[in-house]
Amino acid sequence: MGSRAVVVACRDEGAARRRFGVVDEGTGIVHTRTGRRFFEDAALERELLGILGHALEQSGFWERHSTDWAVLDCELMPWSAKAQALIREQYAAVSIASAGALPEAVSALAATAARGIDVGALRERYAMREVLAARYTAAWERYGWPVSSVADLRLAPFHVLASEGAVHVDRDHAWHMAEAEAICAADPRGVLLATAHRTVDLADPASEAEATLWWEEMTERGGEGMVVKPSSFVVRGARGLVQPAVKCRGRDYLRIIYGPEYTLPEHLDRLRMRGLGAKRSLALRELALGIEGLERFVRGEPLRRVHECVFGVLALESEPVDPRL
Repeated sequence: MGSRAVVVACRDEGAARRRFGVVDEGTGIVHTRTGRRFFEDAALERELLGILGHALEQSGFWERHSTDWAVLDCELMPWSAKAQALIREQYAAVSIASAGALPEAVSALAATAARGIDVGALRERYAMREVLAARYTAAWERYGWPVSSVADLRLAPFHVLASEGAVHVDRDHAWHMAEAEAICAADPRGVLLATAHRTVDLADPASEAEATLWWEEMTERGGEGMVVKPSSFVVRGARGLVQPAVKCRGRDYLRIIYGPEYTLPEHLDRLRMRGLGAKRSLALRELALGIEGLERFVRGEPLRRVHECVFGVLALESEPVDPRL
């Protein structure tokens, strides 16, 4: 699991100044999904951009697209590189509290049972809670590791959002994945990571079964899950835009989101009652505004026109949404 990152990469400092203004005398910038600067360490950011820039050069990206800049949609790992406070204050806190309380409760109930008092159901429940808390801890620890240098980072590009003269939403996802794979293959240091993916024929049950098995095996090994997308980047149906992506997370990853005990029947029943309409509506509107903002930038419209779309997305991000989604 990583953090969503939007990377603006330029061929050289001159290209960065010409197209984006001075970007700290560097060759680009890494943003969070809400437009904030991703790295506090400017040297680490420059080194990562240098690795990406070299891979773009070696893969022939600049010549292939007649550009000296690109905007890439990426996942940056580990998660702990950006979410230290969240890990410390939320996930680690739950793990520490559980590790301190639940074993003692199980031990006390065992002693009570030894005195001939019937606490079988309660003892069984607390023993299960102890097991689930351990799985929760193992789940979030899997996605964090120490970062002491750029070699500890992994950047996984999965969309080429824009380059000179083009916003690449007219390309299907197979094209985007092929471009990402070519870029990652040109990085000998292994910092750039190609994203595993499958193309599924929905008219072929065997193809669906193969994708399902792939997901099950991946998540059983502790993988985060997969994102299901239509083949085309933008799809319109009878009711307008089709949902651009649906996240299908694994059981252990969902434990991080919903809590250690979310798989207990009473919690699953509650979660099934969630309303998804507002979340879907926000996702579609953010997609439309994001594409419009990129198109305005590529056309060279005034910055205020680009910012209209950016501020629209940020306003949508501030809308209250069910935190369990």
